[in-house]
Amino acid sequence: VAAADVAGFFDEYQWKGPFYFIQGADPQFGLMKAWAVGDTNNGDDEWGEEIKLAEQAVQAINKLNPKPKFFVLCGDLIHGMPGSQWRKDQEQDLKNVLKNTDQDIPLVFVSGNHDIGNTPTKETIDNYCKNWGDDYFSFWVGGVFFLVLNSQLYFDSSKCPELKQAQDVWLNEQLAVAQKHKCKHIIVFQHIPLFLKKPDEAHDYFNLEKSVRQEIMEKFHKAGIKAVFSGHYHRNAGGSYRGLEMVVSSAIGCQLGEDTHGLRVVVVTDEKIVHRYYSLNELSSQGIEKELLDMLAKQN
Repeated sequence: VAAADVAGFFDEYQWKGPFYFIQGADPQFGLMKAWAVGDTNNGDDEWGEEIKLAEQAVQAINKLNPKPKFFVLCGDLIHGMPGSQWRKDQEQDLKNVLKNTDQDIPLVFVSGNHDIGNTPTKETIDNYCKNWGDDYFSFWVGGVFFLVLNSQLYFDSSKCPELKQAQDVWLNEQLAVAQKHKCKHIIVFQHIPLFLKKPDEAHDYFNLEKSVRQEIMEKFHKAGIKAVFSGHYHRNAGGSYRGLEMVVSSAIGCQLGEDTHGLRVVVVTDEKIVHRYYSLNELSSQGIEKELLDMLAKQN
C-alpha cells in the first residue's frame, strides 16, 4: 500500500466538514407480485416493477450534486429466501441495476432477513458474504464512525449462536476503538429496527424482542451512538431512546403503508444528524432541498 493511500485512509478519522449519504432499504425484488397474489413464499416469480424502481433510485442518486459520500441499502435486497427458486435471478438483476451507480459513490450493503433467512445459518450467511460482502463491518467517513450490523443475529441466532457471539465481541471492540479516536458521531445501520415508535413497545415481526432491544439500546446509548438507520417495515417510522434516534425508512420496493417508494437523504453536520425521506419522483425531479444543501455548504 502506498504511503499516500495510508494517509488518505487515516484522513477519514478527521472531521472535514458536513457531508451527506443516501439510505435506501428493501428493494426486495419479487415482493410486489408475491404480495399482490397473496403468496409470499412462492409468488415472487416477477419483479419487473422493482427493477424499474431500483433503476429510478440509481438515476436519482447519480444526478445529485454534490455527490453523496455513499449509498447504503439496509437489507432485503431481494425477496427470495435462501434456497428459493428465483433467488439467483433476483440477485443478478439487482446487481445489474446497481452497477450503474456512479463509480464515485460507494455502495454499502446490510443483510436483511430475506437475504440470510429468518433463522440464519453459517451457510446462509457465508452465501450472503460471497455475494454482497461482510454481514457486519465498520468504516470511517470524515471523522464519523459507521457500523453495519447483522440484525438477524439479534432476531434469531438459534442455528448459529457462535456467530452471534462473534459479532457481539467484535461490536464491543469497535465501540472501544470509536472511544479512542474520539469520533464526531457514531451511526449504525441494520435491517430490523430496535423499535418502530417507542422503546418499550410490544415485540412483533417488525422489531427486536424487548430484552434484546433493551440491552442493545443501553449499549448504544453508553457508547454515544447518535442514530440507528434501518428498513424492514416498508413504512417510515421512528422514535428515540435517551438521545439515540431510531430511524425506520420505507422501501424502494413494495410499500406496506401509505408511504411512497423513496430514499432518505442524511446530512451529517458538526452538531447533528439531519435526515429527510424523499419519494423517488421528488428526488429525481428536484434533487435535495435548499435547506439541506445550505447545511452542507457551511464550513466548520
